[in-house]
Amino acid sequence: MSASPEQQMQFLYALRSKGVTDKTVLSAMERIDRGLFIKGYFAERAYEDMPLPIACGQTISQPSVVGIMTQALKLSGRDKVLEVGTGSGYQAAILSLLARRVYTVDRHQRLVREAREIFEHLALPNITAMTSDGCFGLEDQAPFDRIMVTAAAEDPPSPLLAQLKIGGIMVLPVGQSDTVQSLIRVTRLETGFDYEELRPVRFVPLVEGLGKDT
Repeated sequence: MSASPEQQMQFLYALRSKGVTDKTVLSAMERIDRGLFIKGYFAERAYEDMPLPIACGQTISQPSVVGIMTQALKLSGRDKVLEVGTGSGYQAAILSLLARRVYTVDRHQRLVREAREIFEHLALPNITAMTSDGCFGLEDQAPFDRIMVTAAAEDPPSPLLAQLKIGGIMVLPVGQSDTVQSLIRVTRLETGFDYEELRPVRFVPLVEGLGKDT
């Protein structure tokens, strides 16, 4: 299923009305068809600005939140990015159009496998997807220019902070899983970290360990 011209227009309008104003981010989101990442009963709602369930008890984030998080990373086109929480693969696909290299990890082997198939279908060779416990990042590929976490932790995980370059940016939701969380942007400075609160959000919790399907 792909978006009709009218659906595409409404999709982009919804993004702009929710605060996604960066033209490069909007262009990337126009090029990556969200319909490819949603299967079954909810496929017909792929172009609505809402989160939807995917396999393994996870969700695909609503497009406006994907856009806001991507915009908050301030990508230069030359960045090496780590995404924690591959999920459907939708966010990584968008990042791949805006970054030099994307590493994406998920605790569920099935999600990684299905996302890889879509990346191959879309010919996105600059994404490396793997099954891994995202709480610990990817030390052998660190440091990263940018890190995005698509699940909520009570605090930014210290291994991820350590894998961020000086001058690098991490965007993630923080807060208890049963209350409203805050999307924050963390910038690593020479002397520590700067924290900026962006907006309230709601994400599945960041869970340690690998999924049972692994």
